[in-house]
Amino acid sequence: MIKNIVFDMGKVLVGYDGMRVCEHYIENEHDRKRVHTAVFVSPEWVMMDMGLLTDEEALALVCKRLPECLHDMAALCLRDWHQYCMWTYREMEPVVRGLKERGFGIYLCSNAAIRLLDCYRKVIPAVDCFDGFLFSAEVKCMKPQREMYEHLFKRFQLKPEECFFVDDVPANIRGARACGMDGYCFADGDREKLKEALERIQ
Repeated sequence: MIKNIVFDMGKVLVGYDGMRVCEHYIENEHDRKRVHTAVFVSPEWVMMDMGLLTDEEALALVCKRLPECLHDMAALCLRDWHQYCMWTYREMEPVVRGLKERGFGIYLCSNAAIRLLDCYRKVIPAVDCFDGFLFSAEVKCMKPQREMYEHLFKRFQLKPEECFFVDDVPANIRGARACGMDGYCFADGDREKLKEALERIQ
């Protein structure tokens, strides 16, 4: 029997596009793409999500791949990305509230940097309905690593077979199932299909 619904954050509850902050600060298209790739499509970004690099350490490594004239722009984009690159999926608010009204525990399990511990409440829909949050940087591992799910279960005293996971990455759903937690892959972004799947849960 499912008692808890566990949500991923990015592209499930919250929209994300790393280019937005680059578009805000950088006028030249070529420079924008270079900074976007160096900052947001990088091993440093993953390591920040894992809590293995600070912003300052990541920036120093990123700047080694960029000409000096773009260092300040990279610093601005890294500093302010969370103000421009994330937005609330308003359509998900009634979904979350409906699940809460049905009596489910509501949790979040996301690959995200430490900084989001301070700003997530501004963007997560129906944030007051959540019973717990787990971010990868807190525990220095990431989905789909088994350790990430085990931290979730242990922290909130959850039984895997009583949880249902919603994530947009197929590998993360496979990782959850390998730990005994069933789930739904939201890769197509079709909210109607997601709602139908959640409505079938008893």
